[in-house]
Amino acid sequence: MQDALGQEIKAAFASHDRYLCVLESAEQVRHAQPNFDKIAALPLPGFTITAPGDSSVDFVSRYFAPAKGVNEDPVTGSAHCVLAPFWQEKLNKSVLHARQLSARGGDILCELQEKRVYLTGKAKLFSHGQIMI
Repeated sequence: MQDALGQEIKAAFASHDRYLCVLESAEQVRHAQPNFDKIAALPLPGFTITAPGDSSVDFVSRYFAPAKGVNEDPVTGSAHCVLAPFWQEKLNKSVLHARQLSARGGDILCELQEKRVYLTGKAKLFSHGQIMI
């Protein structure tokens, strides 16, 4: 995984469909230049990097899934359903402010209640369709 990311990983974990790699700083997350071919060759399709945030957010992240045809997802709700419990345990907070540091990026408010993660933030409509049954 370090080879795929091109920098030192402080800790790494696996969930059912993605890796979670913890870096030392928000700057490392921001400036990471992953090798998408190497990430795509890993056994799990998703690859999340994260680090403690700066003074304005609790944590930062980026999410890559080149094996699924998405080199980098701009803002990833499913990744934050894994990240929020991880950072809740580290920071002892049930409401967390997160920022995904992709080129487009976005802020996510993560709230943990019982065994659920609630995510809120601003979104942009990018597709509209109709399903006929």
